[in-house]
Amino acid sequence: MRAFVFPGQGGGITEPAAELLPKLRQVVGERIPDQVKLFVRAAQDADESRELDVRPDVVAGHSLGEYAAAYAAGCFDFETGLWLVARRDHFLAEAAEKTPGGMIAILKTPPEEVEEALQGSAGSVVANYNSPRQTVVSGLRGALGDAVERVRGRKVRLNVTFAAHSPFVAAAGEKMRDALDSIEFRKPEVPVISAVDGSILQSADAVKAALKGQMVAPVRWVRVVETLARLRVEEWVELGGGGVLTRMLKDFDLPSLRGITFEDLRARLSQQAQNLLPGSAAKERDT
Repeated sequence: MRAFVFPGQGGGITEPAAELLPKLRQVVGERIPDQVKLFVRAAQDADESRELDVRPDVVAGHSLGEYAAAYAAGCFDFETGLWLVARRDHFLAEAAEKTPGGMIAILKTPPEEVEEALQGSAGSVVANYNSPRQTVVSGLRGALGDAVERVRGRKVRLNVTFAAHSPFVAAAGEKMRDALDSIEFRKPEVPVISAVDGSILQSADAVKAALKGQMVAPVRWVRVVETLARLRVEEWVELGGGGVLTRMLKDFDLPSLRGITFEDLRARLSQQAQNLLPGSAAKERDT
């Protein structure tokens, strides 16, 4: 089995192609936020995968990447995805103004230790369970630094000004629920693994419900990986650039699950096509 996985804020931010700009500006306005750029890159990779006739058996996304996963599964069209992601970006920007916060990644420390260190901290919570060796903490601007000081391990402050996947963005989450309710979802063409709890979503209502809760709920990427392993997925392809999820896969003791980026897959397919050209076998013998 093959899975397509989509990163969130850690994906590759690239400027959209010039021919796409009129459509993007028509949907999201003159200013194109980074979250929209990330979605565009991931959606284009998904579209290219169809042209290459490479299709997933299951899809999953990390945080923002869940919108790209839902798009890849056929739950809504490109323009709808643009609008939803633009609303998500707007609501989080409002949260950053009203309730300034931040996020810090804790590396090389088990999540249980992070949870224990945060006990009694009213202004910080675990936001992302990324791997057995990587956890992300969200918190209010004034409390976040003090909270993570009690945690051992390497700390990396993320380039955000909101406390995503925490109760501190509850107002943004409610607005996003209303936006999602205004959209009619289609049944996914392949199962979608929820990053909220690792469950397998196979109906339009289930995918929408998961997206409704994901802005406030922690990202449990560990459970996503466990579900993929239980489904006996042998290879995942990371679309959307950056390769962050594929690098994190090394933290898991799962030799049966191999991760590659879409760029690597594209190169592999190109090489296979070259090998099928007339005379390629003879050239190989001569080298």
